[in-house]
Amino acid sequence: MNNEEFTKAVEALGLKVTTKELEQLEKNNKKVLIPQMPVGVGNQNFENWSNVLNKLDISENTVIIAHSIAPIFVCKYLITNQIKVKKLIFVCGFNNYLGIDSDFDAVNEPMFIDNFDDVKKYCKDIVCYYSDNDPYVKYDVEKAFADKLTDKQYVIKNGGHINAETGYTKFEEILKEI
Repeated sequence: MNNEEFTKAVEALGLKVTTKELEQLEKNNKKVLIPQMPVGVGNQNFENWSNVLNKLDISENTVIIAHSIAPIFVCKYLITNQIKVKKLIFVCGFNNYLGIDSDFDAVNEPMFIDNFDDVKKYCKDIVCYYSDNDPYVKYDVEKAFADKLTDKQYVIKNGGHINAETGYTKFEEILKEI
């Protein structure tokens, strides 16, 4: 699978890929893209995020890694644009979850979708990681999101929101999935 494109869609507060991890992927002839997604009220919305992904060459060889609200955005994006991808790796994903605070609710709600079966039309290989103690999104909400998409689920004990804020600066488990 030479020159296969690997896309990593991350939020500003999301997962980071270390230089070592990038080098490992690139040694295996993987192209790694880390688009900068607009964040904040007024900037973080389906249209703005879609404009970022529209500039990428996403195809049936693409693996997308997404964190927090980005997984449901990716689902909606694939459905809306009818794009098939090779694999989706989601971390702390959720859908239809409000109540974090009014700013988050305003940003998140337009990303939500109604039919998870549509996602499976565009990707057959989906993996979900989530934590048993996420401070922002309840365990049951993350589990319900994963249950609707896949049986390939991994619970990270005491992982919080699985981001730098909760001490998660590396996520080597993902490399095993790529």
